[in-house]
Amino acid sequence: MWTHRDSIETSASPEIVWQLFRDVPGWKTWNAGIEAIALHGPFTQGTTFTMQPPGSAPFTSTLLEVEENRGFTDVTEIDGTRVVVRHLIAALPDGGSRVTYATEIIGPQAADFGPMVTGDFPEVLAGLKRVAEGA
Repeated sequence: MWTHRDSIETSASPEIVWQLFRDVPGWKTWNAGIEAIALHGPFTQGTTFTMQPPGSAPFTSTLLEVEENRGFTDVTEIDGTRVVVRHLIAALPDGGSRVTYATEIIGPQAADFGPMVTGDFPEVLAGLKRVAEGA
């Protein structure tokens, strides 16, 4: 198993971060690692989305958990390896939020997939913060 966490704090409220998470087509505005993305239904448990990183083949993920203003979890299975990413929103005492991407990868390619999947998470979180704060 391979695990990893990245977090960032923002002055944006959990509600603002949540609206950005729910707007799946809008992810491209703050995540440069997305060339194309499509949500196949409502942003609820069980819905799938297809994402294509630049220069790579698209893959399909499924929303495992969706909790308004608290975050969501998605799972992607590729060649027997299961990638679970929890996108967590925690309210801060000052009114802002801490956003955490917690990743767990299980399977024969976990060690190879780990750095590839999470390598840009600091930049992704910084982009999310910039958009959430209206910069």
